[in-house]
Amino acid sequence: MDAQFGTTTESGAGGAVRLAARDITVGYGGQTVIDGLDVAIPPGVVTTIIGPNGCGKSTLLRTLTRLLKPARGAVVLDGEDIARLRTRDVAKKLGLLPQAPVAPEGLTVSDLVARGRHPHQSWLRQWSSDDADIVEKALAMTGVSELAQRPIDSLSGGQRQRVWISMTLAQGTDLLLLDEPTTYLDLAHAIDVLDLVDDLHESGCTVVMVLHDLNLATRYSDHLIVMRAGSILAQGTPREVITAELLEEAFGLRAKVIDDPVGDRPLIVPIGRTHVRLDP
Repeated sequence: MDAQFGTTTESGAGGAVRLAARDITVGYGGQTVIDGLDVAIPPGVVTTIIGPNGCGKSTLLRTLTRLLKPARGAVVLDGEDIARLRTRDVAKKLGLLPQAPVAPEGLTVSDLVARGRHPHQSWLRQWSSDDADIVEKALAMTGVSELAQRPIDSLSGGQRQRVWISMTLAQGTDLLLLDEPTTYLDLAHAIDVLDLVDDLHESGCTVVMVLHDLNLATRYSDHLIVMRAGSILAQGTPREVITAELLEEAFGLRAKVIDDPVGDRPLIVPIGRTHVRLDP
């Protein structure tokens, strides 16, 4: 990735872990969702968190980004407790795409992406030609330059997701967290967004996603974290993690796991109650 987007040697594969949770307990309204969880995000790869509904996937992602404060434990970003960092400093290091983000009515693509530069602005440092160049590059990287003057509300779902990802890139971070970036998208647009995520990873980004579609998670991820009931059940490469036994244990899903005919990854074939059992 271009140096203007904040690449460091630490974020390459095999470098130092930049983001981790240590013994975190998190809940809502007195109910514990995650209890005593430890996890380290591998640098330089695409990590996807999967698991059944209500298992704590989005809670974990929101805690890693400081949107939720753990009742116990800490999230560590570049060696520091994220709770002690200024919001502006966190935004310079970490970009978040939440579920179903909403832009103010009438805002154009270029205006939204420019908001990614806000963490870098102050009364001492106003908008500059460097900021404009970074916004231009962010638009180009996500393939939305030609949409720059279009209102956000005139775009398709897939285009909007590209624009929001562009805004996170404009923050100048190479650590991106995406909470269900394919929600409400049809399969073609979902593939389009995940292809973009793959491009960003190839350019030097460390990416953490939450996805519901298991086969898309398997195809687009280097590292999977499988959650169940607020705990991590398994983690590793798709080949290491995705087995028929794991799918049964985590999701209660009967399935056959075969080789993906278009890639070197496992492919999940669900087996419903009315389906003829496939030969092993």
